[in-house]
Amino acid sequence: MAQRPGALTMGRALGRGAALGLLVLLGAPLAAIFLRAGGASLPGAADWAALRFTLTQAALSALVSVLLAIPVARALARRRFAGRRLLVSLTGAPFILPVIVAVMGLLAVFGTQGLVNRLLGPLGLGPYRIYGLHGVVIAHVFFNMPLATRMILQGWQAIPAERFRLAAQLDLPPRMIFRLLEAPMLRQVIPGALAAIFAICLASFAVALILGGGPRATTVELAIYQAFLFDFDLGRAAMLALMQTLLVAGAAMVALMVTRMEGSGAGLDRLLPRWDAPGGWRRSYDALCLCLATVFLLAPVLAVAAAGVTGMRDLPATIWPAMGNSVVVALASALTTTLLALALAAGQSRLIQGIGLLPLALSPLVLGTGYFLIVNPVMIPGRLALPVTVLVNTLMALPFCLRMLAPAYERVESDYGRLSDQLGLRGIARLRWLTLPRLAGPLGFTAGLAGALSMGDLGVITLFGSPGQETLPLLMFRLMGSYRSDAASAAGLILLLLSFGIFWVFDRGGRGRHA
Repeated sequence: MAQRPGALTMGRALGRGAALGLLVLLGAPLAAIFLRAGGASLPGAADWAALRFTLTQAALSALVSVLLAIPVARALARRRFAGRRLLVSLTGAPFILPVIVAVMGLLAVFGTQGLVNRLLGPLGLGPYRIYGLHGVVIAHVFFNMPLATRMILQGWQAIPAERFRLAAQLDLPPRMIFRLLEAPMLRQVIPGALAAIFAICLASFAVALILGGGPRATTVELAIYQAFLFDFDLGRAAMLALMQTLLVAGAAMVALMVTRMEGSGAGLDRLLPRWDAPGGWRRSYDALCLCLATVFLLAPVLAVAAAGVTGMRDLPATIWPAMGNSVVVALASALTTTLLALALAAGQSRLIQGIGLLPLALSPLVLGTGYFLIVNPVMIPGRLALPVTVLVNTLMALPFCLRMLAPAYERVESDYGRLSDQLGLRGIARLRWLTLPRLAGPLGFTAGLAGALSMGDLGVITLFGSPGQETLPLLMFRLMGSYRSDAASAAGLILLLLSFGIFWVFDRGGRGRHA
């Protein structure tokens, strides 16, 4: 990492200031929770049950996601076909897909009146309900199977192609190639994928809120929500938030520890044919895996889009203020996340960037709990619903955006920093003529990602939401709760278009003429 005084004078100050501010923003709600939880009772039977369900659904979700991802990633790794790049890109779509939209799509496919039950009905099977543990696991697999596919595919692509050619020259059968080349890679990648998905599923809220619920299907996050809205037991909510923080932080640390990719040696970095991908039943098997994965990912989205078109006439008048609130929250979150990530990246310090990753150890509902406890004695928390939502969404999106922006910032300083020093570029001039033009692409992607994630968020707004400060996901959730499924589908279609639209506008704007 470059250490030129001219390059770092302003950057260090920005990075240290941003890191200090971030520590305050994370520490204040945690301190409020600690203080409140200090006077609370120990967890009761229902709380331990919520903890057991949280661990169970997270473990099952991680295991099923990874098991299903392995054949999909293998097919993508060893087959070349038209549309392969588009299919790989599709695996990234669930990351910015609003959770509530995806869940509604899954209800349209797997729900009691869904497509699967309609197909099974004539065969005398079903109807099957999606609510409960299996529904939560299906939803988590929808979101995380693509992530596992990406992680495992990267591992497969890291094996030098020359190894496969040598195996073909030795006339090794596919099972020996799997044993000698692929199995060692999977032993490296799979523990990290399992741990990462397990940690993600621990903090899932919207999925459990819609598909879980009830004494036998309540997560810790959902228990926090119920303690707030139904019991208004702030002490119990604080105790549960503390439990959730320890749980997620521990899982995140384990994920970081077991995630490793030692590599399989270096090759000539060439794309060679895979001789272990013969035709016959193996080709049909790969095609079947890819088709099933594509249908599984696309069917819910298409179902929501189809139902949304017909439900437009049923939308309530509150759709307009909800859309306005969501757009304002998304744009504000995109701006604050990008500025904060840029400031942390400018610090060019591993310690500062490590502080920027701390929100990974917290859940949005825990942060929301802390801010609720801080605001509640001063004013009605609902008055700050939108600002607090922007703040929490900014903190939640920051680690992902920082991981994308920091390496790009370091490359710019490494390539052009010394020349800029010689030209005397400092401060604002350096930012204007060097940094921003060369970081336009990553900045656009970062802003788009933060905006899309914030647009679809259904987390802290459920704690603070009040009449007049309703966002589009919250309105959609309330429409679903009142059994107005057509209107909810229409709201979901609008939310889907706005989320992808915001991402596309920022990303394309950042790429500019290179788009």
